[in-house]
Amino acid sequence: MLDQTPLSIKSWAEEDRPREKLMLKGKSSLSDAELLAILIGSGTVSISAVELSKQILASVNHNLHELAKLSLKDLQQFKGIGEAKAITIMSALELGRRRKEADVEKRLTITCAKDIYVLLQADLMDLPYEEFWIVLLNKANQVIKKMQISRGGISGTLADVRLIMKNAIEQLASSLILVHNHPSGNKKPSPQDIQLTQKIKQAGQLMEIPVLDHLIFTDNGFYSFAENEQL
Repeated sequence: MLDQTPLSIKSWAEEDRPREKLMLKGKSSLSDAELLAILIGSGTVSISAVELSKQILASVNHNLHELAKLSLKDLQQFKGIGEAKAITIMSALELGRRRKEADVEKRLTITCAKDIYVLLQADLMDLPYEEFWIVLLNKANQVIKKMQISRGGISGTLADVRLIMKNAIEQLASSLILVHNHPSGNKKPSPQDIQLTQKIKQAGQLMEIPVLDHLIFTDNGFYSFAENEQL
């Protein structure tokens, strides 16, 4: 009599295993069941993780929105799904939901120096020391990300040009804006501010990531290099 026990995933051909398939062919090559099987990790003695995943998906008519509605108790009704695996599944689906929310958020478009000042107010207002930030923009001048580069003392902070360019490249930025605060309230740029701005501007030109402005932030206003034709 033939053994009807399903083969475990480990006994499959390497290219058929979900993890190996993802590494060899990319994440888009995996079915929903295979992706779910990676989260589950293992099945039972009688059923593989993929087959268990197919059972779970079949129970919600292969609708991921319905799957996301299942509670911990619902998921644990399936043999082979304990509390830890149920939590893993729910966490992954929640991350997917949050990503979807983030995708639909409208990105802020920068039209002038004041937009940058408003954007960084919550980060730089009332600070007793200097911080250096960059704002990374896409081709439409929409904010991709704002990032703190360094934190210094009362009289100054350093900004690593290489680190600034590295972050801009990693975020696929089309341009960037420099921002640092003056706790003293003095909006006038120092000779060091001017020198650093030119240094970063030159690096940006070399990398084809132009520096659009450098804002000196104070609690009662700002100084824009671009608006004062110093860039």
